[in-house]
Amino acid sequence: MLTFHPLGIEDKTWINERVFASGTRSADYSFGSMYMWDGRYRQLVCDFGGRLVALAHAHGSPIYPFPVGSGELAPVIEAMREYAVANGFQFVIRGVEEGGRAELEKLFPGKFSFTEDREFADYIYTAEKLDTLSGKKLHSKRNYVNRFCAEREWSFRELEKGDFPSCLDLLRRWRADEPEYGDDASGEHAAIMRGFEYYDELDLVGGALLVDGELIAFTVGERISADTVDVHFEKALAEIDGAYPMINREFVRLLRVRWPELRYINREDDMGLENLRQSKLSYHPEYLLRKFTATWCS
Repeated sequence: MLTFHPLGIEDKTWINERVFASGTRSADYSFGSMYMWDGRYRQLVCDFGGRLVALAHAHGSPIYPFPVGSGELAPVIEAMREYAVANGFQFVIRGVEEGGRAELEKLFPGKFSFTEDREFADYIYTAEKLDTLSGKKLHSKRNYVNRFCAEREWSFRELEKGDFPSCLDLLRRWRADEPEYGDDASGEHAAIMRGFEYYDELDLVGGALLVDGELIAFTVGERISADTVDVHFEKALAEIDGAYPMINREFVRLLRVRWPELRYINREDDMGLENLRQSKLSYHPEYLLRKFTATWCS
């Protein structure tokens, strides 16, 4: 039987254990992301059979993420289905990766229908390529960075708590220039505020890019597996050419020094926004981490 409780900062240790044991590179299970966005998703969580079981409540009927961990999967799925039936909501699992889909089809043949969610696919890049920007495909990014370095007095440092007020000022300017993000921008603003409030407790790491001593870009991420860092937020003044490629490159360099074993950078999904999709594709991801919604066929 599932016994849920509201997500709390004290859940970080056991949730990270389940996530790291699964080997997933999905941004869906980053504890920092879960906690920062909890104002929107109002998640309930429990540890069942060595797996993380969660319920999100953002879009009407509760939705389960795929239960990651190392325990046997079938009993967990059965418990999730029984809880959904007992509480009167449709049994739906979101964020199912290709491996999880294969497991569900093997364990419950014909019981689930699957729909791919392209807008939720994570963009996965190699850390080395984002660091070096080598190769013909990233030629334009190198040009932006080289011109930025040649034309500006700049510096980069690991994000400090003293930078947070400047980050929030920049965020307000960014929101005024990007009206197409709408409610997503409001939710993101709240998530960033919560991330700054619990920055140390969440083990977040960030970077700050400055020009002539003024903060013109910042980024925040978190290690989510043995070889992967998830970049939660990246904001820059769009009117400064090269600010985005520069903060991206410098942050990855910082991360590779901190974690020499780092191989991949997850820059999360594009939310179905065409401009954001083209921006993420322009860095030529190593692969897209495909995700599916699994719906129980009653």
